[in-house]
Amino acid sequence: MKNNKTPICDFLGKYAESDILRLHMPGHKGVGKYAEKFDITEIDGADSLFEAGGIIAESERNAGELFSCKTFYSAEGSSLCIRAMLYLVLLYARQNDKRPLIAAGRNAHRTFLYAAAALEPELQVDFLTGENGAEFLSCRLSSEEIEKNILLNKPAAVYLTSPDYLGNTADIAAAAQVCHKHGVLLLTDNAHGAYLNFLSKSRHPIALGADMCCDSAHKTLPALTGAAYLHISENAPGILAYNAKKAMAFFASTSPSYLILRSLDAVNAYLADGYREKLAEFTDKADECRKKLCKAGYVLCGDEPLKITIYAKKRGYYGLELAEILLEKGIMCEFADPDYLVMMLTPQTGINGLDRLCSILLNVPEKAEITDKAPRIPVCERVMSIRSALLSPGEKVSVACAEGRVLSDASVGCPPAVPIVISGERINGDACRMFEYYDINTVDVILKG
Repeated sequence: MKNNKTPICDFLGKYAESDILRLHMPGHKGVGKYAEKFDITEIDGADSLFEAGGIIAESERNAGELFSCKTFYSAEGSSLCIRAMLYLVLLYARQNDKRPLIAAGRNAHRTFLYAAAALEPELQVDFLTGENGAEFLSCRLSSEEIEKNILLNKPAAVYLTSPDYLGNTADIAAAAQVCHKHGVLLLTDNAHGAYLNFLSKSRHPIALGADMCCDSAHKTLPALTGAAYLHISENAPGILAYNAKKAMAFFASTSPSYLILRSLDAVNAYLADGYREKLAEFTDKADECRKKLCKAGYVLCGDEPLKITIYAKKRGYYGLELAEILLEKGIMCEFADPDYLVMMLTPQTGINGLDRLCSILLNVPEKAEITDKAPRIPVCERVMSIRSALLSPGEKVSVACAEGRVLSDASVGCPPAVPIVISGERINGDACRMFEYYDINTVDVILKG
């Protein structure tokens, strides 16, 4: 069967069963009660992630065939891939005499900010909120809004988060068409959407025209935490794939986990062995569950097939309340806040698991709608660069005392790791009210001189 070979798994299996004396790292020497026997370093025959020419290169090619693009492994999550993408944008801009600027949706992950800070001042960021402003976790930008920004600011790349944390997907095809019309790269944080390529009609960013994207394999595929892909389109400028390994090595550890690489290798065989059929069957069942919930009065958000996101207030609950109800019944959800409850599904959830979830939710009594609305992302004045703010001495203050101060570090947990205020922006009253809404009581600000 196509792409079902697992060269990394095969090598590690043979090495684990051998009686070789391990006079190399790691210090456990393959002895332990967990997975130590498969945990090695770059020994002879094991290849090297950022100089791959053996089993890792073969496995990456297998993954690339499955995703119909050039694929590079990350053992440090999509975070590493995001850093690499920004680095590659800078190279592209310099090669093509373009302004080293990225126009990014305002709901970008905190990792994006840190990557931008690392590359400042050579690379700059312009955050987009759209005409209707950005919600905390969503920033819905039309192709018209994207084109308007391209014409005005001449960025080298546009960066979108799709799917977002609530399961909303952007019109990647339309965005790609606009970007390529103007010689601009399209980058996508597709951390939550690795599986989208295997729907009956691919909804993966690369298939829809994006030049680069990151996928967190561990979020929706059966891989270990930290397993991720950097995908580069076959149609993208050659400088991107040519420098991909260099870009990743620039930010990465020199000791990548072979346990994570092994899991990425194993996923190739999993995807090649009837995964499309399994996914189709499960997404049909998930859609049936959604229809039942909607019929019972639930309001669902997003269009991502493997997420069920409930707007809890319509049912008379806060998202955190619904999460507690499910937890009491033995169900742990991905995320909850005052408004939403997010549940991430995969075929591994199983039909029985899906039925169990649906049954419990249908038995939650409906109450009077909670009518207060979440505030929009505030528009705050930028007074210094992200990099300068992050590298400046800071202090922690209560939100009650924060108005007028300049944010040093993003004051939001992970998940969802989407900043309310961006480092280097001056905190205003709207920002304080939003911090309070999401029960953020303290923030990190620049120390007064």
